[in-house]
Amino acid sequence: MYNRKQNVIKMAHQLFIEKGFQATSIQDILDYSGISKGTFYNYFSSKSELLIAIYKTIYKKLEKDRNDLLLGQDPANIEIFMKQLEMQMISNRKNKLIILYEEVMSTNDVDLKQYVQRTRLGSLRWYYGRFIDIFGEDKKPYLLDCAIMFQGLLQHNLQYNRMANKSSEKINQVIRYSVGRLVKMVNEVSGSGEQLHEPELLEKWLPGCQKNDFGFKNQLLHHSVTLRKAITKNIHDEGEQEKYIELLEFIQDELLHTSMPRKFLIESTLSTLKGSAVCEKEHRQLEELVDTYFKQTEERETT
Repeated sequence: MYNRKQNVIKMAHQLFIEKGFQATSIQDILDYSGISKGTFYNYFSSKSELLIAIYKTIYKKLEKDRNDLLLGQDPANIEIFMKQLEMQMISNRKNKLIILYEEVMSTNDVDLKQYVQRTRLGSLRWYYGRFIDIFGEDKKPYLLDCAIMFQGLLQHNLQYNRMANKSSEKINQVIRYSVGRLVKMVNEVSGSGEQLHEPELLEKWLPGCQKNDFGFKNQLLHHSVTLRKAITKNIHDEGEQEKYIELLEFIQDELLHTSMPRKFLIESTLSTLKGSAVCEKEHRQLEELVDTYFKQTEERETT
């Protein structure tokens, strides 16, 4: 089921790029992916939910790849940050995310618009968090303003560079130039002591965002990858593999993409996942991480 669902997501993504989201019908998706209408609605309640699944699939991979670049590296290394940006820009271009975003914002689908808005805020939060890593806690009060300005700066530099160099856009060069301006911007803004937006606004815009810090995300993604490999290696029945991978995906989604993760559902899923006895060590590590996460969350809520 997991692999078939991922195939539908992949096929629909291709159709949305080629025909456009609104011009693609559910029947188009059925024909292109070779599934029945019943199977489609078993996976997704609507075409909009399918598009959200596409976004989530892209973001999960990007998030993992960005975090992989940081493994064993100094988070303050600005060269690593530029590599992360280049990876992100290439992913956006490859997956035609800007085009899909623009089409979504022209629809009347409230849920889709809210999801896109939340992902944009999530991207802003990522920039803000990385800026704290790079520029330090002492500049923290000014880094949300800098993150907002940098997103606009980078976006427009890429856009106009693409217009000027249609056949050979130099993403790395644009990123390096933009980050150079960023460093001067952070020093100027923090030196002036002027602040337009307080960082606390991020918690208001994205309730619960502070609890999903880089350290936790990095560990969760690491344990998820390790457990997925153990499942694939040690469980030979394809149906069982798909079952356990789907459970793992649910836990990851709930913890990383839900403002208030449901502890009882995660614990229940972990209990079912424990049925893959051949992966006891990996499961125990994930269980301990989740347990620590909820304990720390409860401690914060009582202080």
